[in-house]
Amino acid sequence: MQIPVVKCPICKMDQELHKVLTAQSNQNVIYICPHCDYMVRNIETKKG
Repeated sequence: MQIPVVKCPICKMDQELHKVLTAQSNQNVIYICPHCDYMVRNIETKKG
């Protein structure tokens, strides 16, 4: 089974999903690229 990867829109580096996304208690997610420190907060998700 492959681990999902995410590509940073700024530096184009691939990183495993669980290493770059952080869940918040309000069902939103934070993305942080460990290579270039690009950050996106409050990414909306859908339950279900």
